[in-house]
Amino acid sequence: MNEKKYLEVLQKMSKNTLIETLEIEYIAVGEDFLTAKMPVTSKVHQPFGLLHGGASVVLAETLGSTLSNFILQSDDFVAVGQHIDAHHLRSKKEGVVYGYATVVKKGRTSHLIKIEIKDEDDKLICYSHLTNAIIPKRNA
Repeated sequence: MNEKKYLEVLQKMSKNTLIETLEIEYIAVGEDFLTAKMPVTSKVHQPFGLLHGGASVVLAETLGSTLSNFILQSDDFVAVGQHIDAHHLRSKKEGVVYGYATVVKKGRTSHLIKIEIKDEDDKLICYSHLTNAIIPKRNA
């Protein structure tokens, strides 16, 4: 499937999900990467008016699990999040953040994905790693 078509499919799959609620928009996909953006508005703020760390984790896990499923491209198996860690390095009050997911290790039973979330000035906001388990679709 070509890049543009796959991005359209991803956005359609996001309807009526947390991805749509947080206004995450997929931007680019390739053999070993996926990028998306998310607006920083009151919708993703914590009570002090800053980007909520949980919203950053949602963006990271969305990118990481979607990338694993893209590179897996299987009718029999699916990648599901198993462990995520996130380091919140800088606050953000408004604007847009961009998530960049890349494959660290593609194994037979698990994938390790690195996700960097940056602001418009390319400053690192959050650094995350996601481990996805590769399981039979019937168990998902």
